[in-house]
Amino acid sequence: MKIADLIAWFEEWANPSWQESWDNCGWQIEPGVLQEQARVLVCLTPTLAVMQEAIAYRAAGIPVNLIFAHHPLIFHPPKSLCQGDAVAEMARLAFTHNIGIYSAHTNFDQVQDGTADVLAQILELKQVHPIVLTQPHLGYGRVGILHPSVTIKQLLEIIQSRLQPPSLIVSPVKDLQQKIDKVAVLGGSGASFISAVIKTGAQAYLTSDCKFHQFQESRDRGLILIDAGHYATERPACDRLVQKFTSLNLAWVQLSKEDEDFRYFQPHRKNMEN
Repeated sequence: MKIADLIAWFEEWANPSWQESWDNCGWQIEPGVLQEQARVLVCLTPTLAVMQEAIAYRAAGIPVNLIFAHHPLIFHPPKSLCQGDAVAEMARLAFTHNIGIYSAHTNFDQVQDGTADVLAQILELKQVHPIVLTQPHLGYGRVGILHPSVTIKQLLEIIQSRLQPPSLIVSPVKDLQQKIDKVAVLGGSGASFISAVIKTGAQAYLTSDCKFHQFQESRDRGLILIDAGHYATERPACDRLVQKFTSLNLAWVQLSKEDEDFRYFQPHRKNMEN
């Protein structure tokens, strides 16, 4: 399948016109690869490390020609491109090595099998629907039923084992044996949806990038807020994209091994001493 055909297929499923006004979905850099057979490296964030990975594949005989990312490379129009600037270096390498960079961000968040749906499926939620509807059957986040219900302690263990975040930040809970049967999820930065989540009747909300006072707000409004980190809540959707692209019989597709969380959690001093 040619890159042009792959992008047409994707945009029919997750139309870039659905993106938020502040977002920048679609082509970030297109160096003239549209008519080439698609050889795709999928990642969460297009970084220099991912670009170097793609270049290394080319050097090894696999002519990767597209980095397909969830996060945009360019959020705001740059005023200049100078040596030492990461975006400028990505652009230079993209044109030098003939590697396109394409982003699917808030449009991919809304669709079936997008970032929120994948989280809901990982937790095995039933009777799932969007937290906020943006168009028929689509929208941001998902809320659903756990059947059978689990305790808060069990829910946290499920999240830890299935998403493997380096750390979990959780609202203060008096009784870890409290039963939970309705859960909301939203990959990435979802704190702005707390009020909408509460209206759904969800008892717990899995998302990321939550601030101190958003935990306070959730506690005061009876919602258990669970922050598993941006990377852990969105990276699984990248793996799902690889599966979908594989079903299209592309010449080559791979999930990046150089995607980064950008955060390192320093072990507790006692753990360091052991």
